[in-house]
Amino acid sequence: MPRKLLYLIVFIEGFCSLGAEVIALRRLVPHVGSAIVVTAPTIGLFLLALALGYGSGARVAERFSRVVARNFLISALLAGVGLSRIAVDGLFTHLQPTWLAYLVFIGAVLCPLAWLLGQTVPILTNLMKHTRTGEASGYALYWSTLGSFLGSVSLSLLAMQWLGVSAAVLFCAVFLALGSLLLAQQNWQSWGHVVLVSIAAVWVNLYPATEVLDTAYADYAVKPMTGLNPLETRAFMINNSLASLMDDSQPPQYARYVQHLRHIILQELGLSGRDILVLGAGGFTLSHQEPSNRYTYVDIDAKIRSIAEQQFLKAPIQGSFVVDDARRFVRNTTQRFDVVVVDAFSSHTSIPSHLITREFWQDTRRTLTSQGVLLINLILDGRLETPYARNLLGTIESVYGRCAVEVLHKAQPLSNVIVSCYASSHPGSSSAYTDEQNGADVDRARSN
Repeated sequence: MPRKLLYLIVFIEGFCSLGAEVIALRRLVPHVGSAIVVTAPTIGLFLLALALGYGSGARVAERFSRVVARNFLISALLAGVGLSRIAVDGLFTHLQPTWLAYLVFIGAVLCPLAWLLGQTVPILTNLMKHTRTGEASGYALYWSTLGSFLGSVSLSLLAMQWLGVSAAVLFCAVFLALGSLLLAQQNWQSWGHVVLVSIAAVWVNLYPATEVLDTAYADYAVKPMTGLNPLETRAFMINNSLASLMDDSQPPQYARYVQHLRHIILQELGLSGRDILVLGAGGFTLSHQEPSNRYTYVDIDAKIRSIAEQQFLKAPIQGSFVVDDARRFVRNTTQRFDVVVVDAFSSHTSIPSHLITREFWQDTRRTLTSQGVLLINLILDGRLETPYARNLLGTIESVYGRCAVEVLHKAQPLSNVIVSCYASSHPGSSSAYTDEQNGADVDRARSN
């Protein structure tokens, strides 16, 4: 076999193996989020399957080209069908609990794909004749790793950004199918297998009609809601979670937490002509038909604006839009805002982990004017009893001092919780009043 062909095959293996891992992590976001407790096990299990594939490939002693061609064809089917949105969403919809669906996805799609592709380099180095063992393995690993680098970069920064996740899935499936064809005996049977796999990948990724639009960061959909009021109400869904609501009344009615935030800003604080920063665009409803203040939205996904304007708001957004990571924006901006609203989620209850730390809240405080207000929308248990709720609220108050906490749906297991903090406040110590030592009257006098 020509050396250049061998290098091309191991390049395709590297490109598609790491590409499949990147795609799998993105497909999991709407269902399990992107926290480190999800990404770390996923990457670890992928690497374990890859290592087992190296070991299996080392034991192959014959029919080297045929084995790799077969592995590539099966991997193309696993990638094209198993990583499609319809397959992943169907799995998590019909198989509960969520952790079980996650394990089935990893065990039936991602790990078998990594195991099959991991066999490529040790098998094909057997075909590198008249070269030293170190030279053969070194060049094979070089082209495989180069493919991994280009696959991760090009699929995440180009294919997903401009064409969507489904296009990235198709690239992987088609490359693997072509690799299989290059290795197999190019007869009618080989061509038939490749064509069938390619048709299956194209059909499940492009043909089924769906209202979901996927980008590199999230799945978006606008769905009609029935039973809320006589007028048409539409929901803006992000990663299978309700992000915003709006109807066709005048003035429109929005999601309860959005109306509560608008009430705080416009009625309770009475703000007009002020600068308001919103971290996490959602459906851009906070400023909808609200021209009295200047709104700046920050969101990491550039496409969310056009999707919201065309399908949800059906009008241009009110305010300006900045494409950036919320943490990076508040760290680098020199502008000061009268209100900072934090409403950033990667799924229904999952706030990106770098947006809940003390350092992040310190950065938000720096962006506020001296009399500014921080408003935070959280999804927590209605009683605020879980460790996550206690620790998250404690982290915020370690920076801002005492904050107002309003639970909007007290009877629900999960509720919108609105936290209001002031830049003029500072954390401080407290002591309990007791029958033996009750300083309440003195403190009340000091507070007047």
